[in-house]
Amino acid sequence: MALDVIFEISELRRIVSGWKSDGMKVAFVPTMGALHEGHLSLVTLAKTENARVVVSVFVNPLQFGPSEDFARYPRTLKEDIEKLKTVDADVVFAPSATEMYPTGFQTTIHNNGLATVLCGKVRPTHFDGMLTVVAKLLNVVNPNYALFGKKDYQQWRIVERMVRDLGMLVEIRGCEIIREADGLAMSSRNRFLPPEDRAQAHLIYEGLTATKSAWIEGERSSEALRAIFSVIVSRSPKMIIQYSEIVDCFSLLPAAEKVGNVSLVMIVAVLFGDVRLIDNLEF
Repeated sequence: MALDVIFEISELRRIVSGWKSDGMKVAFVPTMGALHEGHLSLVTLAKTENARVVVSVFVNPLQFGPSEDFARYPRTLKEDIEKLKTVDADVVFAPSATEMYPTGFQTTIHNNGLATVLCGKVRPTHFDGMLTVVAKLLNVVNPNYALFGKKDYQQWRIVERMVRDLGMLVEIRGCEIIREADGLAMSSRNRFLPPEDRAQAHLIYEGLTATKSAWIEGERSSEALRAIFSVIVSRSPKMIIQYSEIVDCFSLLPAAEKVGNVSLVMIVAVLFGDVRLIDNLEF
């Protein structure tokens, strides 16, 4: 089946409506493009269920702050289309900003809980923009389920919460992180790392795994666990930890000093100059 590239909401709705009339499942993978194996793995997962797969490619201006990298965020639609052909995606939805946000657009979505911690503290407008575009895309695509990579762990949990709170008829699935050979989580921003920084970026995952090992061995002090991560990452003089927190997997609230038998995740954000990388590891 050929890969269709669609730019208009009305045309996408027509196609999806036809699939559903024929009894087909529809899966949705929202992206901002600059696709890598992590994105492609989501399409592959969806195809195992014999679903029709829509992949959106849209660099959403609402989720970038005034001093962030919207202008230089990679836009590689032609290359993205070729990659999606290799995993049998069915439709690429690549709308313009005016298609998504026509003149007079004035509605946004805000989360008062999960979005106020971690990345929400350092990027205060980010999740409003993310939720707004995801809500609109889910409304436009009307999929049976949507797949989100767990690299953006907080994003995944916030979208889950939005869907639950608003009674949206879509299943949100979190999918495992795809990593480079040295452990670095695949990200569209990795391409901005100079070679010398890229050679040190594995320290993020090394720090996460060392912290998890200490947890398995019985360490329960959040302060001590964060220190393990910090010591390893500090081997790179250029790497600055923006935050590192051990939190409950669902509430995203910090774990107590002596945490009990709960599901935890360590979530971190690290700066290499003006390149910001996030990662996490569930305990």
